[in-house]
Amino acid sequence: MVNLELSWQDAAVAAACLAGAAACGRLTHRHRLVAAAAFAGETALVLGLFALWQVAGSFAVAGTDGALTRARWIWNLERAIHMPSEAGLQRAFLPHPIVVQGLNLYYASLHFPVLIGCLIWLFVWHRRQYRHVRSTLMLFTAICLLVQFIPVAPPRMLAGDGMVDTGVRYGQSVYGSVAGFNADQLSAMPSVHVGWALLVALVVVQVSRSRWRWLALAYPALTVLAVVVTANHFWLDGLVAALLLGLVLLVQRAARVAVARLSARRRPGGTEPARPAEPARPAEPAGGTGPAGGTGPAEPSYVPDWPPVDA
Repeated sequence: MVNLELSWQDAAVAAACLAGAAACGRLTHRHRLVAAAAFAGETALVLGLFALWQVAGSFAVAGTDGALTRARWIWNLERAIHMPSEAGLQRAFLPHPIVVQGLNLYYASLHFPVLIGCLIWLFVWHRRQYRHVRSTLMLFTAICLLVQFIPVAPPRMLAGDGMVDTGVRYGQSVYGSVAGFNADQLSAMPSVHVGWALLVALVVVQVSRSRWRWLALAYPALTVLAVVVTANHFWLDGLVAALLLGLVLLVQRAARVAVARLSARRRPGGTEPARPAEPARPAEPAGGTGPAGGTGPAEPSYVPDWPPVDA
């Protein structure tokens, strides 16, 4: 199977080149070059984050020996709280090899291009929301990387759970032609795939005004299905990713509220910004100009443009 992802070395080199191009573009005074430099800078930032994510998978602060033990603990916990069995779901799909191969391809290649496409859509058409989403992405991914320094094996490596490594079975594994036990495969908890997919769906629902925007919620649902059927993640891997994303969003919201309150306290005379003063109306001639004076229609009264249309 062709690996459609960049290596961390390629991503790092591309990020460095784009960052240099962005720095040069900002030195010019041409509007188009400045805009292109801004886009290049944001792309460099995302590629740098991707390179960090890739290289971080090769490190583990707790060693790889306990990865299977932690995976077994997750499996037993799911059974103790009566969560559905991942093995049972996979068995329902294994008789349909075309579907399974499609899910393998989905897992291997789709998550990062969809995320990049979402960021480009925001940057070009919804710049006001872009920075907030980019910050959310960076915070969430950074937290996931910290958690993943403690290695956890995926269910396909856990003996006795009845799960099949579908990538190896159909020659579509992104980790090689045979099942391995490398550190970069032991980052099952939490599932960054699920977290990114959920973030994309939430962004589309919030920002888009299309009547079809709610269909975006099918994307994280399909992602959960793919990572479970391919035996790359437990249910709890996706659930923890969703909880971490929710925590990041709550922290960001609390920070914005705190900043707004601090700004309000610094403003004299209340919590609302001063409204623009209404201009004085011209004096009417003697006898009036409206119907009462009999000389013509009355002038329309002034309506201040407040609040702004986009408020």
